[in-house]
Amino acid sequence: MWADMIKTLARKRQFDRTILFDQKLGPSGALAPRTRGGDKTGGGQAMIIGIGTDLANIDRIAATLERFGDRFRNRVFTDVEQRKAERRKDTAGTYAKRWAAKEACSKALGTGLRMGISWKDMAVSNLETGQPVMHLTGWAAERLAALTPPGHDAIVHVTLTDDHPWAQALVLIEARPRSGDLP
Repeated sequence: MWADMIKTLARKRQFDRTILFDQKLGPSGALAPRTRGGDKTGGGQAMIIGIGTDLANIDRIAATLERFGDRFRNRVFTDVEQRKAERRKDTAGTYAKRWAAKEACSKALGTGLRMGISWKDMAVSNLETGQPVMHLTGWAAERLAALTPPGHDAIVHVTLTDDHPWAQALVLIEARPRSGDLP
C-alpha cells in the first residue's frame, strides 16, 4: 500500500526523490513515509536519515591480511579495532565484520567511500554487553552533522553478524528530537 502511494506521489512529483520515514506506523503496520520538503525540523519526530548494509567475504579479508599485513590493518582499522580483532579466535572474521560496518556506514551517510571520508573516520567498538557501537570522527562526523535536521541528535545503530565465509553489517542512522525540543 505505501509503495503504491510513494510511486503515485513520485509520478506527480509532490516530493523530492529522498524519502525519510517517521516512526509512526501506517495502517498496514509499515513505517509511514514523509517527504524531506517543508518542515526541515522533522516536526519533532524521530526519523531515519540513513540506512546502509554490506556483506564481506571473510576469506577475502583473511587473504588481504596475509598479503598486506600491518599496511592494511593500519590503513583501515583503528588501534582499538585492531586490539579487539587480535584478541579474538576468529581474527579475520572480526576484521571482516568491522570492514562491513565501515562500508555500511559510508552508505548510510550517502557517500560511499568518497568525498574525503577515511576508513578510520568510522570505528566500531563494543559496549560491556557486547553490543557494537559506531563512532564517527573527521569528515564522517561532519557529514553526519550535515544530514541531521535542526533540533535533532543523530544516533548511529549498527549490528554485525557472520556465518563463514560471510560477515554482514547493517547501519541505521536515526535522528531523534532533543528532549527539550519536544512539543
